[in-house]
Amino acid sequence: MFTGIVAGLGKVQGLTSGRLVVSPPRELLPPKGGSIAVNGVCLTAAEVGPSWFAADLSPETLARTNLGSLRPGARVNLELPLPADGRFAGHFVLGHVDTVGEIVAIRPEGESHLFTFAVEPRFDRLLVEKGSVAVDGISLTAFNIREGHFDVAVIPHTYRVTNLQDRRPGDLVNIEFDILGKHVAKLLGLKEEAWASIR
Repeated sequence: MFTGIVAGLGKVQGLTSGRLVVSPPRELLPPKGGSIAVNGVCLTAAEVGPSWFAADLSPETLARTNLGSLRPGARVNLELPLPADGRFAGHFVLGHVDTVGEIVAIRPEGESHLFTFAVEPRFDRLLVEKGSVAVDGISLTAFNIREGHFDVAVIPHTYRVTNLQDRRPGDLVNIEFDILGKHVAKLLGLKEEAWASIR
């Protein structure tokens, strides 16, 4: 499990035949077989070198995330799993991306930035005003939710330590909705189906 508090930026070395190679900061180099979140996607370090790790990307991961579009030199957000005795911050992030969203607009607001994201309108029910959402693995607060769109305010610190500083309108980002919201939505759906069958 992760928290959406990005610990550092890695640099993509290459992506060939479904294998992603990343050079992380030394303190974020995972052990062989260990997990690491790359742009919010939980990956397993299949191979580890002195200053790099390689992770295999399944067809599901390539279809559901933006990792398949990464190019050498691209910066990616990294976070190691939360240890059992670690201090919790952010929100519960599993590293299981739900969909890819698009950056619609980026507007400076003083020293901060207002980002607007677009997702398929069917996901609106999983967004809650002032609720949590993970964008490329970053724990953010969604607001101004309307059909297929939501905003987040990015403070200067978050902007500086994540790859949001590299982003431009039209870029695709990984979106993971709050796990609590997903469970509630499913349970409510099952309840509606049960009532419909009784009627």
